[in-house]
Amino acid sequence: MSIQSAPWDHDATLYTLENAHGMRMLITDVGASLVSWFAPDRDGNMSDIVLGHDNAAGYLSGAGFFGCIAGRWANRIKGARCTIDGQQYIFTANEGANLLHGGDAGFHTQRWQGHILGNSLQLTLTSPAGAAGFPGNLQVWVEYELADDGTLTLTYGARTDAPTPVNLTNHVYFNLAGGAADIRAQQLQVNAGRYLAIDHESIPVDMARVDGTPLDLRQPVALGEVLAMSHPQLGIARGLDHCYVPEGEPGTLRQVATLFDPASGRELITATTERGIQVYTGNFLEGTTGRRAYHAHDGVCLETQAFPDQVNMPSAHEVILRPGQTYRQITTYRATVRS
Repeated sequence: MSIQSAPWDHDATLYTLENAHGMRMLITDVGASLVSWFAPDRDGNMSDIVLGHDNAAGYLSGAGFFGCIAGRWANRIKGARCTIDGQQYIFTANEGANLLHGGDAGFHTQRWQGHILGNSLQLTLTSPAGAAGFPGNLQVWVEYELADDGTLTLTYGARTDAPTPVNLTNHVYFNLAGGAADIRAQQLQVNAGRYLAIDHESIPVDMARVDGTPLDLRQPVALGEVLAMSHPQLGIARGLDHCYVPEGEPGTLRQVATLFDPASGRELITATTERGIQVYTGNFLEGTTGRRAYHAHDGVCLETQAFPDQVNMPSAHEVILRPGQTYRQITTYRATVRS
């Protein structure tokens, strides 16, 4: 794999990763964001399979969270607060009373430092104590590596000098049609029999079974069919915006989801070490401008992460990083083609 860097607007840097078969992706140091991913269809035609902006200014604005690393806490924290070791911390609320994707100190608009390490691109960031109300100085890094078989590996890490919640993900929107259509005809399969049911603020309230509901994705189903169904959970989110609980042991890299576009033959296989995968069908993209004017359901996010609001669950200890520990996560997305 080759990695090249070039200046972009607003003093940003744009990195190009290319494998031996001409598959390539663009990554910027703004938000450590995946800007583009050019992948072949069954006829060998290359198209960009992710949504994004065509300049650094778009990423600095934070519009759409396109392709960014979301943190220090990806997804939501109820009431923008939690308690660690008996002390309550209050964070910056930026979605009603709740915190979303790190609040006003979210990682998605920050300048990361890029380092080319052989076949991988490493981006690093320092989040100071008190940012958005979070305790501890946090050192964060993520590595992007593109293999010749079309696998993108994201390796995350973090260290802190005080106990702090950490939950990182990549907020990339996929559209395997390469912009030729929205995601309704694309088929999604998720290896999960359970999901987190949400309230009207999209905060988890229960772990529910998918059986007998439109949220059952254990067999491949066209996303348009799901979006057309009637169900209270789909009504709350205007589509899917739910954390699924994949089968298998968290901490082990296991296949959790497959997205397939029948028209192009493109397939995307997701594997992760994380406990959950948030499936978001771009329900609020309408009116968001990136490389073009986007509409609802123009992309789907497959965000591997801890549970939303897990800092306020009995399992909160699992997502509190402490001094001397290292946060680790590996997620892979493999872009391939069915004949």
